[in-house]
Amino acid sequence: MPTLSPLKNTLIWLVVLAGFAFALPNIVPREQLAGWPTWLPHRQVPLGLDLQGGSDIVLKIDRNSIVVERLEATIAAIAQALRDADIGYTGLSGSGQQIQFRLRDAAKAAAARQALSALTAPVEAPEQDGSPIRELVADETTAVEPLRLRLTDEGIDFRLNAALTQSIEVVRRRVGEVVAVEPVIRRRGSDRLSIQIPGLDDPQRLKDLLGQRGIVAFRWLDPSMPPQQALDTRPPAASEILYSLDDPPVPYLVERRAFASAQDFTDALPGLDATGEPVVDIKLAADASQRLVSLSQSASRRQFAIVLDGQVVSTPALGDVIEGDMARLSGDLSEEGAANLAALLRAGPLPVSLTVIEERTVGPEVGTDAIANGLKAGLVAAAAVAACMIGFYGFFGLVAVAAVIVNVVLIVAVLSLLGITLTLPGIAGIILTIGVAVDSNVLIYERLREEVRNSSEPLRKALDNGFSRVLRSIVDANLTMLIAGAILFFLGTGAIRGFAATLAIGSVTTILTAHSLTRRLIRGWYRRRRPKHLPRGIRTGFFAEADIRFMALRNPVFVLMASLSLASLVLLASLGLNMGADFKGGSLLELRSKAGAADVADLRARLDGLNLAEVQIQELGSVRDILLRIPSQEAGDNADQTAMGLVRAELEDDYSFRRVEVVGPAVSGELTRAGTLAVAAAILAIILYVWFRFDWKFAAGAVITTLHDVLLTMGFLVVAGIEFNLASLAALLTIVCYSLNDTMVIYDRVRENLTRYQRMPLSVLIDASINQTLSRTILTAMTTALALVALYLFGESRLVQSFSATLLFGVVIGTISSIYIAGPVLILFNRRNNRLGGALGGRGTSPHDTATGAA
Repeated sequence: MPTLSPLKNTLIWLVVLAGFAFALPNIVPREQLAGWPTWLPHRQVPLGLDLQGGSDIVLKIDRNSIVVERLEATIAAIAQALRDADIGYTGLSGSGQQIQFRLRDAAKAAAARQALSALTAPVEAPEQDGSPIRELVADETTAVEPLRLRLTDEGIDFRLNAALTQSIEVVRRRVGEVVAVEPVIRRRGSDRLSIQIPGLDDPQRLKDLLGQRGIVAFRWLDPSMPPQQALDTRPPAASEILYSLDDPPVPYLVERRAFASAQDFTDALPGLDATGEPVVDIKLAADASQRLVSLSQSASRRQFAIVLDGQVVSTPALGDVIEGDMARLSGDLSEEGAANLAALLRAGPLPVSLTVIEERTVGPEVGTDAIANGLKAGLVAAAAVAACMIGFYGFFGLVAVAAVIVNVVLIVAVLSLLGITLTLPGIAGIILTIGVAVDSNVLIYERLREEVRNSSEPLRKALDNGFSRVLRSIVDANLTMLIAGAILFFLGTGAIRGFAATLAIGSVTTILTAHSLTRRLIRGWYRRRRPKHLPRGIRTGFFAEADIRFMALRNPVFVLMASLSLASLVLLASLGLNMGADFKGGSLLELRSKAGAADVADLRARLDGLNLAEVQIQELGSVRDILLRIPSQEAGDNADQTAMGLVRAELEDDYSFRRVEVVGPAVSGELTRAGTLAVAAAILAIILYVWFRFDWKFAAGAVITTLHDVLLTMGFLVVAGIEFNLASLAALLTIVCYSLNDTMVIYDRVRENLTRYQRMPLSVLIDASINQTLSRTILTAMTTALALVALYLFGESRLVQSFSATLLFGVVIGTISSIYIAGPVLILFNRRNNRLGGALGGRGTSPHDTATGAA
């Protein structure tokens, strides 16, 4: 073999060495990393919550609540500005983002606009790159019409962005009231926060805290009339009716203005009074303490309302509450209620209400089991693939195993270096990479065997030709994976992103290890041994003389496969997919009985009493494990969280909640759109790449073959009743990549043979191309299937098992369709001249070009 560039050799071995260095910390306990030398890498792969346990909660700001608050505040500001300018007005009101009023004196219209100029002036918006924005604009009107103003969309967006930014620190403090672990808080889009809390297996108290704004105020009770009279008539302008937390709620007439609020409180602690009743002791700020002490001396027996988010907690007398710089809040508080109120006071109020729209909670023991099962499945898959490769290729099989090991090490190293979170679907992606990455080695070895068999040149030259000609096929195959993984990562969410990350990284590392590293290892073998022949152990030679007439049966097989596709389409239209919570909303709970077997009848009776519509109960393997599916509640996202709270309260004494997924209707709709967009974009990008690399007829054949595989796989999901979730979506895209990979290898050989055998009938040429790549097709399908079977048998996760079963079916279908769909479609497009005339036009038409693209 020729001497390879010393610079390339050095770079490749440095990359391999760096990969081992960055991957090494992952096999060392975290506590021991502190003693490592500072010059060694210390970063480990961050584990997703599905592997270490914890909660992932998504909160949403309601834009309408921002609009309502801004509308009320702006109306109050307009009223104040007009009063200060001594301008009479009437009918000041607002609806949506519109405000209107009339002037008592139409001649003062110009003065009114001047008085409101400060409100309509542009303001600086740091979040908008410092560009000035207008929050309020005045519509052009005549003096006799009502004056109209409008809250602008950009102003609402500015307030929404500011509220989201301010909420992050308050949320962080509230999480700190529940667990000591530092949460990971990220903005998601323009109106959401994602909170990941490792180790939190019961997020109910945290959700209770996050579901409240925490606005606490002291407001005088209005004794001017009884509350009932105020309800029957109209309360005074400076007062309003508020209700207590009691059941049924009690109305109180309360003054609108607070005499003490959040900025007056510096600390709060729950405690017990002399009678053992729960209380909250609040430390007052210095100025607030002086003011309230003075008030308590002059009006010690006057009652006031402790108001939390618009509801009355209690109504004590001021003198009974204030003592020096402390205020003691009492009332009908439980210990948990007192602790929560103190936590809200310490953390401070949220600038806007937040709604929990998505929750995914995994118990720590589930994460531990997932890691153990993932490692077991990975080891079994690796051992099976290694045995298969060594059995077929002997010494070269050992080289392939070494390349695959380095491949996995590099994937782990990149995850560690970039801090990409490893999830359970991510482990599935690595295991799948083990099976698919072998394909590149198979391509190399089969090409080497073919070059040696068909060439009279020395072994050194044949090896060099084989490596040169197979490179493009390896790049083509892995680029499709990279395109799919990258698009899924940026457009997908959750499980899709975890899988996409390892898929994309694995496609890049496979190109490096399968071609560059393998070439250098075989080069070293050749330089040491100087052999005349390939080593013994290459067992796929029995396909060398294969002359199977696949296209002779193309019509009946094509009709059969087309019929199955049509049947799948009918099943999809009539029965539909078994949509999971990811796409239709609702809740999914994995429970384990704390004592003995789970009683399904008792569970059903207890859940029926909660009126949560039709709850599905399914046994999971062990008699102690149960899976509950609760449909989405019709009253919105809050209703799903309320339903989850009811279920927890009903079952937590008898069952442990191992996994909880709650997806609101808004999120499920967005996941559906995002998932569909991600898959469509990935397929389109891959097809455009195939079109660019080959020709429109090849691209069309690839499209039809891919659609056939997707349709049949979806039909399989319908028949098998497998839940269609984000992981299933990732599996579908993987099948697309696998099918295209298989099809492109055959098309690559067809394109090469079109130049080599210009007078051969197309059907015969396609048969020859399939036979020439048959050993690679069968061996790749076998190794990939072995990895997936190991994943299915040892994954022991509902998510992973459905994922691997779907992929296994897709691999079988993809292998068949690459022969009996891809080939016949090319013939169908060229029935007139029985050749792919112009199929190479403009791209890859030279013999050299087509030779280097061969599989």
